[in-house]
Amino acid sequence: MMKPLYGTALKRFLRDWRRQHPPLGELALVLQSVSYPVNVGSMFRVADAVHLNRMILCGATPTPPNPTIAKVGREKHRNVPWSYADRAEDAVTALLQEGYSVIALELVDSAIPYYEMTARDKIAIVVGNEDHGVTRAVLDLCESAVFVPMYGKGHSMNVHVSAAVVLSHLRNLVLRVE
Repeated sequence: MMKPLYGTALKRFLRDWRRQHPPLGELALVLQSVSYPVNVGSMFRVADAVHLNRMILCGATPTPPNPTIAKVGREKHRNVPWSYADRAEDAVTALLQEGYSVIALELVDSAIPYYEMTARDKIAIVVGNEDHGVTRAVLDLCESAVFVPMYGKGHSMNVHVSAAVVLSHLRNLVLRVE
């Protein structure tokens, strides 16, 4: 029979698992004008969960300190290395110069399902505004684009949910390849 874990038992379980499965590779996330603080806070929680190496908030993306980001993100903005850039194009260009493969999480004609990505040591995912997505200027800088397949009537999921799916996949599968 399975026994739920709480308190100290839960902390020990997760600590032991992390020791046996240390994260490999570098994983970055660029938020291009993600405008809702709830989504930004959720991104910080996702970033903490996948041990994101860096997060770059760009353009109109709200930044900490922000009470909604802190509350929704459960103060994870204190644990995740983050910075701000006025222009996403500058952030993406810098990541490319550092050797990152920069991939847009966007519905475009050449996008492939996220699970078909090839393994790399350094991957940066770019997500865009909740209504307008990643701009053409930033898409032109990206190596490729991925999407989360939708089987229902909706065309997409919330930006932080899509990012969680892709970043978890990358951390647990692609970036664990040795």
